[in-house]
Amino acid sequence: LQLSNTAILHQIRRDQVTDTCRANSVSSRKRRVLTPNDLKHLVVDEDHEMIYCYVPKVACTNWKRVMMVLTGRGKYSDPMEIPANEAHVSSNLKTLNQYSIPEINHRLKNYMKFLFVREPFERLVSAYRNKFTQKYNTSFHKRYGTKIVRRQRKNATQESLRKGDDVKFEEFVAYLIDPHTQREEPFNEHWQTVYSLCHPCHIHYDLIGKYETLEEDSNYILQLAGVGNYLKFPTYAKSTRTTDEMTTEFFQNISSEHQTQLYEVYKLDFLMFNYSVPSYLKLE
Repeated sequence: LQLSNTAILHQIRRDQVTDTCRANSVSSRKRRVLTPNDLKHLVVDEDHEMIYCYVPKVACTNWKRVMMVLTGRGKYSDPMEIPANEAHVSSNLKTLNQYSIPEINHRLKNYMKFLFVREPFERLVSAYRNKFTQKYNTSFHKRYGTKIVRRQRKNATQESLRKGDDVKFEEFVAYLIDPHTQREEPFNEHWQTVYSLCHPCHIHYDLIGKYETLEEDSNYILQLAGVGNYLKFPTYAKSTRTTDEMTTEFFQNISSEHQTQLYEVYKLDFLMFNYSVPSYLKLE
């Protein structure tokens, strides 16, 4: 009974995606044909015929560790023994864009495909905290921070313009809703929308896991893959993780105009994965 309840839950999540894609077909199907470049987030496990689309800031480090255990042919047995930075080395996992078109089509048709999603603004605050408030993320400060400061801050100091390590959340939001930003280049994967990273209107995912029910959903997927008896999803309590309360606080200083524009950017993720409009938003 437990399994059938879970199966029904995943069916409801799949239907929600299908309905949202249909209702928003104009905006979500602009590009009808996926290119190999669109498939670089889809990690392939040949041995268990699984495809996982990873979304940064949604437990993707641990899922990549699990995928390394599954595809490592015995090289690893405990996901948590794999250092986090090693999980993100691209050569450690095979992605779908490395295959020929017939091979891609065969895998998309026959493999079990899944992804994990998270409340969009909680994910965004998590990305901001990780990339812009941690001193060690200098590459992000240089690459994006300096640009954001230059564009969004009047009278910025020379040091801020050079280092880009003191970006305020309000400036980050202003950068995201600035039409110039999207025209210039695609969003970085840490704040890119899930529908742009994983293309759920073009790729039919069998399972949609949620960050809010990470453990149950993950172990259900491992069970379906036939590895649940020897592999469990790593659990750990992270005291630093971004919560709803924290997200509420970050949005306190964002004007209702900017909140409305930001919601528009992430609207399809909210609708597609059934997240309601946050109660703290003051939408116009």
